Amino acid sequence: MVLSRYWMVAAALCVLGSGEFLSAEQPQNRPNVVLLMCDDLGYGDLTCFNPESSIKTPHLCEMAAAGLKFTRFYAAAPVCSPTRGSCLTGRHPHRYGIYYANTGHMLPEEITLPELLRESGYTTGHFGKWHLGTLTTEVQDANRGGPKNPQHFAPPQDHGYDVCFVTESKVPTYDPMIAPKGANKTSWDPVRKGDPTVSYGTRYWNEKGEEVTENLSGDDSRVMMDRAIPFIQQAVEDEQPFLATIWFHAPHLPVVADRKYGEIYPGLKNHPRNYYGCISAVDEQVGRLRAKLRELGVAENTMVWFCSDNGPEGNDKSPGLAGGLKGRKRSLYEGGVRVPGILEWPAVVPAGTETDVPAVTSDYLPTILEVLERPLPGDRPYDGISLLPVIRGEVAVRDAPIGFQSRKQIAWTGDHYKLYSGDSGKTWELYDLIQDPEERTNLAAEEPEIVQQMQEAALQWVASCEAE
Repeated sequence: MVLSRYWMVAAALCVLGSGEFLSAEQPQNRPNVVLLMCDDLGYGDLTCFNPESSIKTPHLCEMAAAGLKFTRFYAAAPVCSPTRGSCLTGRHPHRYGIYYANTGHMLPEEITLPELLRESGYTTGHFGKWHLGTLTTEVQDANRGGPKNPQHFAPPQDHGYDVCFVTESKVPTYDPMIAPKGANKTSWDPVRKGDPTVSYGTRYWNEKGEEVTENLSGDDSRVMMDRAIPFIQQAVEDEQPFLATIWFHAPHLPVVADRKYGEIYPGLKNHPRNYYGCISAVDEQVGRLRAKLRELGVAENTMVWFCSDNGPEGNDKSPGLAGGLKGRKRSLYEGGVRVPGILEWPAVVPAGTETDVPAVTSDYLPTILEVLERPLPGDRPYDGISLLPVIRGEVAVRDAPIGFQSRKQIAWTGDHYKLYSGDSGKTWELYDLIQDPEERTNLAAEEPEIVQQMQEAALQWVASCEAE
């Protein structure tokens, strides 16, 4: 069982030959942490969550088979920026003003996971998409960066990261600095050698606030991993635990794939071919990362988390799959927020483990702090909980509903039932997520007592978020 294996490993990590007990603050008891996230990946895009998917992701499915698969893992929001902030703070985005994409920024008073881990001796690195504030006040960059929005300047190095290789927001998933063919339309292809090129208007930045201009051609996921792996290797050489946040841009539009990945999917038109291909490119880099962790001898005690920031873009004719769930990106129905969730941690999690306990990106910070035997900072409310009892196999229910807000939408999701409003709480829908995960049957009229109880709890939670 997970529990017995955990304590066997904990004993090995915590007891020296002399019998001296080691605290969580000592190196032997501090797991490395890798937070992997895709952008707009649907719940049904990976075959290990949806056998009907045609997207080839052998490494991610090997990761799921080697660790813990969450069948009910949620992004904290149905769009990117709010979810990303929840990963780093353990709090719902409405508590710190990142209500939607390109809205607000990470505030200085927020206490972030990298800041807390640095206090425990970790080195910290962020690679890929940031989208929690702008990265320059000097030149025009991406969606909001530059002199017009200095109030939103909030780079990751100001929030606990030692090393950075980041963009403010989206970039093409191949040749990330170059506008692909058909940019801003409905399908894309790479610019061929010899074709004229146009800047996409985005930049990669490092922790010194300097623009990075080298090694930016080709697959964007590979470009990112080319920076993440040396960071990890240096941390291992320095015998220092590490946090590596690796937030892929794929498969956010514009989806563009190296032709070698597109050739995996013959017969498809360019949009689905590039969509599938850029996900397969991510998968290859996940495989590269997992192989490097094994090569460096640190895979056993490294927590590697994987999820998406929200559901798939577009409509049902788009290539991204919600796996039969209702709704997509921007919706608080299940298809907008339920995403693939995986944890690989060989020292603690036996291969082939699966749970249907609901979990959310806000749970990262409380979980990792409990692993380190560190309390949550006590001066603020948290929306996430520690998943360590779930990881250990000690519990089969969450017993702490997950609250969601996005524009006029409110959702209150428990182990069994989900309450949903699309009009700021004027009307409510009730779904039995155990019997009806597709949310086809609204039970509100049949179960008024459950609606009343959940509505009161949901509105009390909404008020607590507004009070901050």
